[in-house]
Amino acid sequence: MTATATEPATAREAGGATIEFRGLRRSFGAAVALDGLDLTAHPGELLALLGPSGCGKTTALRMLAGFEHPDSGQVLVDGKDVTRIPAHRRDAGMVFQSYSLFPHLTALDNVSFGPRMRGVGQAERRARAAELLELVGLPQLADRFPHQMSGGQQQRIALARALALRPRVLLLDEPLSALDAKVRLNLREEIRRLQQELGITTLFVTHDQEEALSMADRVAVLRSGRLEQCAAPEELYARPATAFVAEFVGTMSRIPATRAGQDEVEVLGRRLPVDGAVPADGELDVLVRPEALRIVIDGEGASRVVNAAFLGAITRLTVRLGDGTEVKIDVPGHAASGFPVGSSATVSFPEHPVLVDRRAA
Repeated sequence: MTATATEPATAREAGGATIEFRGLRRSFGAAVALDGLDLTAHPGELLALLGPSGCGKTTALRMLAGFEHPDSGQVLVDGKDVTRIPAHRRDAGMVFQSYSLFPHLTALDNVSFGPRMRGVGQAERRARAAELLELVGLPQLADRFPHQMSGGQQQRIALARALALRPRVLLLDEPLSALDAKVRLNLREEIRRLQQELGITTLFVTHDQEEALSMADRVAVLRSGRLEQCAAPEELYARPATAFVAEFVGTMSRIPATRAGQDEVEVLGRRLPVDGAVPADGELDVLVRPEALRIVIDGEGASRVVNAAFLGAITRLTVRLGDGTEVKIDVPGHAASGFPVGSSATVSFPEHPVLVDRRAA
C-alpha cells in the first residue's frame, strides 16, 4: 500500500532523511554568510538553526532547498551529494515566513498545486490535499481563498502544501515570526506534533530562542557563519560550550572574577570551580543564570534590590552587588513581595562549576 500523509506509522517506518552540511562556505561580496559549516541532522529529528540576523542560518537552509549554491563544500541527503541538483528535483518541502500562498487559488487548490505540477492525477491530488487539510485541522477552509483566512490559518495551509509532495525533508524558514504571540504558541505545538507523527526530518530556522528550545530535538547555534554548539535544548541551556551560546540562549549575568588557580576563580570573596578552561590572560567574568543565584534580604547585606519585574511564575529581580555590578536573580512569583525594591540583601553563588570568559573591553 502506498503511504499517505495521514499514515504516520508508515511514514515513521520509511524514516526521514539524513542531512549533512560539509564545509559550506558562501560569501556575498565582502560579507561572509557561511564560513566552513559542518552540521548533520539525523533521520526524523527536528533540528533548529538558531542565531542572530546575518549568522548564516537562512543561507544554509536555502542551500539545502537548492535556492542557493555554496562557493565550496557539499550538501548531502542520505549520503547523496545534492549540492548542484536544482531545487525542483530535491525531495524537500519548504514553508516561508510570508506564507507565499497563491491568492487566486482556494486552500484545496493551493495544497494540491505541487502534486499537479508533478503530474499526479486530479482525483489523487485532491484526495491527498483533503487529507492534509484534515491533518492540519482546517478541512472547513477547503474552498476559501487566502484573503479569507487569518495569518495562522494561512501558515497551516502553507505547511499542508509543503507536505503535499510527501518530502523526506521539511524546511521551515522563520514560519511563525509574522504571527501574534498566542497563535505562534499554538502553531509551534501543532508543527511539532505533525513532525513527530510523520517522522520527517525537519530544519527550522529561527532567531527566537524560546521557539528553538521548546520545539527542537537539537539546537544548532550559529555565529558569523560558524557553528558554535549543537546539542539538545537541556544541554545547550545548562552546559553552553561558549560564552556566546550562554548569553544568546537564555539570560546571563556577568560578574567580575579573578583567577584562583588552574581550575578555580574567586568571585566576591568566594572560590568557585570552573566549567572548562580559565582564559590564560585578561580580566575575567563569571557567567551565571538568574535561577542559579540565591538572595536573602538582610539589613547587613552589601547588595541592593534595584528593580523587580513580575513574569508570572517568577519575578526577576535586578540586584546591584557591592562592587556596583548588576545581576538578574529569579525568585518565585508568589514570593515577590518579600524582596521589595530598595532593600539590602546578601547574594550567594551556585555550588556547581561556572563558565568563565574574558571581560569585554
